[in-house]
Amino acid sequence: MIDVCDILDALRWHADIGCDEAIGDEPTDWATLAARPAARAMPAGANAPTGVGMGAAAMRGPAPTRPPTPAPPRPAALFPSPDQPLGASEAGIQARARAHEAQTLEALETALRSFDGCPLKATAMNTVFADGNPQAPVMLIGEAPGEDEDRQGKPFVGVSGKLLDRMLAQIGLDRGKVYITNILPWRPPGNRSPTQAEIAACLPFLERHVELVRPKLLVALGGVSAKTLLNRPEGITRLRGQWRSYEGTGTPVPLMPMLHPAYLLRNPVAKREAWRDMLALRQKIDEEDIKYS
Repeated sequence: MIDVCDILDALRWHADIGCDEAIGDEPTDWATLAARPAARAMPAGANAPTGVGMGAAAMRGPAPTRPPTPAPPRPAALFPSPDQPLGASEAGIQARARAHEAQTLEALETALRSFDGCPLKATAMNTVFADGNPQAPVMLIGEAPGEDEDRQGKPFVGVSGKLLDRMLAQIGLDRGKVYITNILPWRPPGNRSPTQAEIAACLPFLERHVELVRPKLLVALGGVSAKTLLNRPEGITRLRGQWRSYEGTGTPVPLMPMLHPAYLLRNPVAKREAWRDMLALRQKIDEEDIKYS
């Protein structure tokens, strides 16, 4: 008899390691797949073990070996290694060309949905483009969609999104007065941090996104967003709390790095710093005399 508790434990284990989404219509029976090829023979010229006590094998000398089979040529890397700059990959180049052709947000979203240069698209349920008011003067940029965002196709709609809504409400803002998107439009499995290769493939779309929206103020939510937009190596705890400048549009745009709402849920004591940053955002809106149409 199958124990229900064992089934639940197995499901929790799969969720913990990131296997929490179905990506195929039918299950794969891995036991029927072809076995891995056998290990290569010992390279030519290598000596077999010798010495006293080896018996008959030692007397016969080294066993004959076949010449090693040359390895097939490696294909060109699609994504850069960690020490290569963002946007240097083939996928990044293709993304930049497609993003540059988009003259409207609708065209940009269409180009993004048809882009296959990021492997995250294959495991995600939805492409998460944006939410809020595209004419709003304040644009918030997070890291990547989570589980709830992936299911609904909108950014910041889960628990952390509800916290963000409450934070905005405290300074008189809501989703009708801001515009929200992410660095990545597809959820990394298990909500892991995105890799530099994944960021490189998607960054041109985000840069074009900012160009088309033309916000007066930018807010980077979380370390990945802040470091990517500012091209800085420091962590979010060092970057947050100070107005900086985003140079991606040619015209500098004031940018405030803030702690991600998900971080605040894990570290409630940090809400004090987040509140200070929200007050700084409200003060900047008032100082710039930003009007909402």
